[in-house]
Amino acid sequence: MPEIRVALVGVGNCSSAFVQGLQYYSKFEEKKDFVGLKNPYLGGLSPRDIKVVAAFDVDKRKVGKDIAEAIFAKPNNTPQITEVPLTGVIVDKGPLMDGVGKRAKNLVLISNASEIDVAEVLRKNEVEIVVSLLPSGAFEASQWYAEQSLAAGCGFINATPNAIACNSAWSKRFEEVGLPLVGDDLIDQVGSTALHKTLLKLLSERGVKIIETYQLDVGGGVESLETLDRSRDAKRAIKTQSVASALPYKAEIVAGSTDYVDFLENKRDSYFWIQGVYFYNSPMQIDLKFSTVDAPNAGSMLFDVIRATKMALDRNQRGAIIPICAYGFKRPPEILAIENAETVFNGFVSENS
Repeated sequence: MPEIRVALVGVGNCSSAFVQGLQYYSKFEEKKDFVGLKNPYLGGLSPRDIKVVAAFDVDKRKVGKDIAEAIFAKPNNTPQITEVPLTGVIVDKGPLMDGVGKRAKNLVLISNASEIDVAEVLRKNEVEIVVSLLPSGAFEASQWYAEQSLAAGCGFINATPNAIACNSAWSKRFEEVGLPLVGDDLIDQVGSTALHKTLLKLLSERGVKIIETYQLDVGGGVESLETLDRSRDAKRAIKTQSVASALPYKAEIVAGSTDYVDFLENKRDSYFWIQGVYFYNSPMQIDLKFSTVDAPNAGSMLFDVIRATKMALDRNQRGAIIPICAYGFKRPPEILAIENAETVFNGFVSENS
């Protein structure tokens, strides 16, 4: 059976939902049973083909623990939906660098364990793909783990908004060594950005002229706190640009995270407001609220992106892989309309069939 050997950088809420998801879907074989998963099988690969073989974090409640235990350690607060048996994969201590912001330092307890040689761990465990799930704003740490991936000969998935895949210099470096690079800023399965873009596209295609619109997010969890603390403006710019791509003309658009509310825990509330005009300049307005649990939103897309990156590895494709980037990320090297990104990605996957 095929095996996709993955290392996780950051054992936070997204890693918790991801590892739980691997366990949850491992018992299914029939497509009809994979409820909540967009692609049960992709290029002949199923979720059970993904195997986490290494993980890195800095919190003392996670470092030295089996990842099956670490994913439920504080400050993680995504809901537990399944039992995860011990895996034998122990969370190693990576470098702190800028991985924890000022506000998050009140939540994260830094381990005093020695830092591991990350590249050596990747080589020892025969890791094929490194998945960076670092917090927003961890720019130096994101680059450092990309360096370790290059040194160990691994493909690199940057789920963070930090510019790696969309940076031509980084893309060139991965291309030169013959490794795939994908990113940046993973799209949620049912996230506010995708919903916002879909609404605007639908209205525009029905002849509505959008005048102005906003999307504002409020959430709990460490990632929401890190966004507020260090990357609010950057994420707002990324989301606004992504949402704007849904319209064939310019409109007044603001989209992005706005605040942190601790008692929301891993929940996220998104507020949308859309104003426009339709037949003989009649006004219309949409005002709605959208609520999700944040961490599981990354799971389905991450399953797709990892399997597609494995395909790129097997085909010896190198540098930024545009079909994967445009399909799965808010800040790809090349932004495509939703339907075009889907078409290009499906074409990429079918090459493996």
